[in-house]
Amino acid sequence: MAGGLPNLPTDALASYLFAIEIDSIEIAQFAEVSGLASEVDVVELKENTADGKLIIHKAPGAIKPPTLTLKRAKNASKALWDWHEAMLQGKVSESRKNGSVILKSYDGSEVARYNFTNAWISKISTGTLKAGAAEVLMEEASLVCESFVRA
Repeated sequence: MAGGLPNLPTDALASYLFAIEIDSIEIAQFAEVSGLASEVDVVELKENTADGKLIIHKAPGAIKPPTLTLKRAKNASKALWDWHEAMLQGKVSESRKNGSVILKSYDGSEVARYNFTNAWISKISTGTLKAGAAEVLMEEASLVCESFVRA
């Protein structure tokens, strides 16, 4: 019979219970976060045997930090735009920020944390404007990270 790892909680996490921290300040207004991933490039090493048979070995290459996508309802705040604009103006060191994506249990306690470092906004966009529409206007920001780890 299959079983889980011993002494670990087995409750599934709800995707709607999360928080974003940027420079140790929790920002609660994000409706969606995507791109939480860890990836290592695969390097193929090709070799010919003495009898001419091709053998391909696969080895780990560079670590590829993700690009996180944050979505929220558009509001009057210029905070995300100002962060992005600092990079547009070439203020690279000012544009890089550290943060976390925090997953929470049903009671709101922290159960997992993903830390990212030296993130900056590479793209910011606003949803489609449509006369007569009743939908909430959404804003999306793409965060490029230098590292991404599960704490």
